[in-house]
Amino acid sequence: MTDQRATDAGAESAELEPTALEVRNLAMSYELKGGEIVSAVDDVTFSLPKGRSLGLVGESGCGKTSVALTLIGLAAGNARVLGGEVLLEGEDLLRLSDEEMRLRRWNDVSMVFQGAMNSWNPVYTVGEQIREAMDLHRRPKPKAKEARRRIEDLFNLVGVNPDMIDRYPHELSGGMKQRAVIAMALSCDPKLIIADEPTTALDVIVQEQILEELRRIQHDLGMSIIYISHDIAVIAEITDLLGVMYAGKLVELGTTAEIFARPRHPYAWLLLSSTPSVTGPRRVLAPLEGEPPDLIDPPTGCRFHPRCPFVSDQCVAEAPPLSEAEPGHSIACWRHEMTPVGLSGAAPS
Repeated sequence: MTDQRATDAGAESAELEPTALEVRNLAMSYELKGGEIVSAVDDVTFSLPKGRSLGLVGESGCGKTSVALTLIGLAAGNARVLGGEVLLEGEDLLRLSDEEMRLRRWNDVSMVFQGAMNSWNPVYTVGEQIREAMDLHRRPKPKAKEARRRIEDLFNLVGVNPDMIDRYPHELSGGMKQRAVIAMALSCDPKLIIADEPTTALDVIVQEQILEELRRIQHDLGMSIIYISHDIAVIAEITDLLGVMYAGKLVELGTTAEIFARPRHPYAWLLLSSTPSVTGPRRVLAPLEGEPPDLIDPPTGCRFHPRCPFVSDQCVAEAPPLSEAEPGHSIACWRHEMTPVGLSGAAPS
């Protein structure tokens, strides 16, 4: 996503386009059996215009999936929302009761879960399982013929032969099962879809096919999508906007094209510098040394400072806020001006 369309989605997008989702100062934690508290999401703020796509990227354990599960109201039983707002077209989902959230789920916001293609119940047909989701969440409950027509339309939309509706999961390939998962997520016409590692465990050819289907569906339906992945190449291909997370915090936010061309936070720069690219001139990859911090006892100040090549005393003592360094590009770093500008060969084509 380095074309002009992506670049133009910068500072003006939030002002000119209606907002589908706005997350403000979201904080949540997990309480472990021993009473220890894991600070999984800390003061995360971002907005997503209608019809746009946002990628959340970062190392495993950085809080991406915790953000997603909190947005949809499906965080684990030991999770605690500490503060913030999740506004879906102006309605705060965090203030809804469990029953109210159940009715919003799938109708207003749905999710393609990580590894979901392996979660199909083997004793029911794929169509029966999608129908069950529709029965639980659509009001009024669709009649049998209406539901079948809807599932047939969805299978056509995601590139699966409608004859597969009456097949059992073991009769479908991995790519077909993943497409059927996407069909289930679309079954109640949600305004927002969250896709958590939607191409995990698929070979690269099928991955590209699934991503192309998601791009086409988003364009055709005008949906808003949040993609979660540790695979930067995937995020580069399919998103308009990008949020880089580290240790529960959002450290850089802007257009995908801008961040890939000019990463400003040292973590984002090192993350991209350590990623090989088949485009552009040859370059030496820069290693991202060290390990993410323990979120039971995170570092003082900036959580990235133990691994940062530009660390200062201020970084150790004081946590930097996520603030706008330039229109449409926000960075949580006291020394972002030290980060080398541009990555030769790192930007996606």
